[in-house]
Amino acid sequence: MSAEKFYRVGELSSEQPAKTQYESTKFTKARHPEPYRFEVNLSAEAGNMQSKTGVVSVNIPGFSPVKLYCDEQPPVGEDTAPPPLAFFAAGIGFCLMTHLTDILTARKIQVDSLKLEQRIVFATNLGHMREHGYMTDGRCDMVETHVIIESPEPEENIKDLLNEAENGCMAHYALRNPIPWSTRLVYNGKEAINRSSED
Repeated sequence: MSAEKFYRVGELSSEQPAKTQYESTKFTKARHPEPYRFEVNLSAEAGNMQSKTGVVSVNIPGFSPVKLYCDEQPPVGEDTAPPPLAFFAAGIGFCLMTHLTDILTARKIQVDSLKLEQRIVFATNLGHMREHGYMTDGRCDMVETHVIIESPEPEENIKDLLNEAENGCMAHYALRNPIPWSTRLVYNGKEAINRSSED
């Protein structure tokens, strides 16, 4: 009898993400007309081969921290957990669905069935170009989202639902708009790289 495959995605964490390089912001309630501002914090650590673990938490009260597991397929990994791009893709799709369901509930829009299908195309030379002297390079070429709704509502109501959900979806906003970013390298306790979109 073959052994059952060991595979895991995540579990509740008893601890918040470990932060040594920045201070997380305390969540404060917004006052009209200001928007809520919140952050998602992650601390991750590399393990054997391509295995990684991370603790992620939303700083809004009521959200539990979660420990996530990540891996890659053989031969570079052991296929013990989803790869990072699976989390990325799922986050985009689930975020839009959260806004769709929130808005249809708030607006009392009757929806009998709500489904989402999504395709994201990535490109990389990882694994077949480095032996020829190339640096590793990667990109995201396309995000294609299909929202499939069955409803007795007028078509305009459902179009308005999607338009409002896309406008409210923070993940879709990040895909469609240039956003500030920064990357730091701390090498042996000393800052070695500090670059950002403002450079």
